[in-house]
Amino acid sequence: MSAQYTVLKRFGRFAKSRRLQLSAAIISVSVFVILWHVFAWLLRCWDWSLQEYVPFPVDVFTVLVDSFVNEVPGMDLSMGVMAFASFKRVVIGFTLALVVAFPLGLLMASFRFVNYLGDPIIEMFRPIPPVAWIPVFLVMLSFFWGPVAIVFLGAFFPILLNVMFGVKRTDQTLIDAAKTLGARRIDIFTKVVIPSTAPYLMTGVKVGLGISWMCIVAAEMLPVLGGGVGNALWVSAMEFSRFDVTFACMIVIGLMSILTTGLAEQVERRLYRWMGME
Repeated sequence: MSAQYTVLKRFGRFAKSRRLQLSAAIISVSVFVILWHVFAWLLRCWDWSLQEYVPFPVDVFTVLVDSFVNEVPGMDLSMGVMAFASFKRVVIGFTLALVVAFPLGLLMASFRFVNYLGDPIIEMFRPIPPVAWIPVFLVMLSFFWGPVAIVFLGAFFPILLNVMFGVKRTDQTLIDAAKTLGARRIDIFTKVVIPSTAPYLMTGVKVGLGISWMCIVAAEMLPVLGGGVGNALWVSAMEFSRFDVTFACMIVIGLMSILTTGLAEQVERRLYRWMGME
């Protein structure tokens, strides 16, 4: 009876938290849409010639729905196809960044010689914006792998630096306790250092995902690169003056970013639960 009560109590707390989160999201989105509508209306009152630049929310929503059914003007592709193309580039680039940055961050923060080797190169390239590499990567790696490489650079440094910071913040008391119990260096590394780094890793993952979407949009904006939402955003505004389509592309990018960040948060919760941190 006590176990059943505990389960029901937890479920009730979870449901209440979800309802509160959903209610807050609905309120914030509603307020944003209302302010958007008011701003578009005031803009028309001030100067009617500016109406095309800030369409009403209902117009953008109508175009957004239609873009998944029909082709986007000037692109000969539907929004779903272009969203999948951008999503695929982000997933590949981000996954490569995670696979490289996570072990490299562990090694650089744990071994002084590895840090001496890698730090000069990291500090040389870290201040360079990923978008500065767009011309080089597009020429060298084609119009698919070029944007993937730009996403890789955008996600690489946040993950690397957060992992390094997490390793350095590992509680020395835990390391000393493990040594006292006779743990080998590899055991300390895998059972103390890596688990304590997990929160910092997930922070780097979420920051890296946000930067990845910025990078893919910037890379796809070039007129020569078709097939992505970023290119549709550029073409719709600069060539066709269809700012309703432009705003629809922005919404799609934002929704995909929310989706990937939400998946990362779910992984984070499951990871913490598996590690006994919740």
